[in-house]
Amino acid sequence: MMKTPFHLVEYSPWPLLASMSVMSMPIGLVMYIRHQHYFLLTLGLLSTTIIAYLWWRDIVRESTFQGHHTSYVCTGLKMGMALFILSEVCFFFGFFWAYFHSSLSPSVEIGSIWPPFGVSTLETFQVPLLNTCVLLLSGVSITWAHHSIEESKMKSATYSLTITLLLGLYFLLLQYGEYSETSFCIADSVYGSTFFMATGFHGLHVLIGASFIFICLIRLCLYHFNKSHHLGFLAAAWYWHFVDVVWLFLYVSVYWWGS
Repeated sequence: MMKTPFHLVEYSPWPLLASMSVMSMPIGLVMYIRHQHYFLLTLGLLSTTIIAYLWWRDIVRESTFQGHHTSYVCTGLKMGMALFILSEVCFFFGFFWAYFHSSLSPSVEIGSIWPPFGVSTLETFQVPLLNTCVLLLSGVSITWAHHSIEESKMKSATYSLTITLLLGLYFLLLQYGEYSETSFCIADSVYGSTFFMATGFHGLHVLIGASFIFICLIRLCLYHFNKSHHLGFLAAAWYWHFVDVVWLFLYVSVYWWGS
């Protein structure tokens, strides 16, 4: 008989299998870039997707149907999500450090000016400003969904979460169009490298956040959430707000000040 409020996780093959499949993706990417062999990369992407689905399925069963996620477990999971977001802050801090290190004191190799000579930056108040408005609106809509869930207005939460998902996909579409129109590439001096690394990884985080929200939308339609038990949605909302804040810093520093 269980005498502790904490959930003792059962043996699972998913951590080991997930680490192997995730490791195969960067190796496969290198093989694709150097030798045009895409088998390992495709296998890694496919196996990671399948393992993620099975792992998340088990967690949903533990929390929603088996009742293992007590208040103590939820507190630990919230702390884990907060530490994960903190690690993501440190991840983006490196990109901002590289950008400001190169822009505040431009080297002679790039003409001692910023942006470097020959680089035509994007218009600050066109697509980047529209992207900013789209993400800010998505932050409003996911907050609307959060309050709707806490007030047991599930229909309203479904609408607002759908709006958030569509706005996130629209942001990715706009960023794809923006990349298609840039006059520079990732190999064009340190500006191109820092620009595409910072904004590209942010776009990847938007894609991950949109997937997170999509899963929450499915669970919301299946009545997995209520006003006292919606930790999965709460984690997605925290992650999405983090993505919004990072974009605000990117817009102000890279698109506005840096241009």
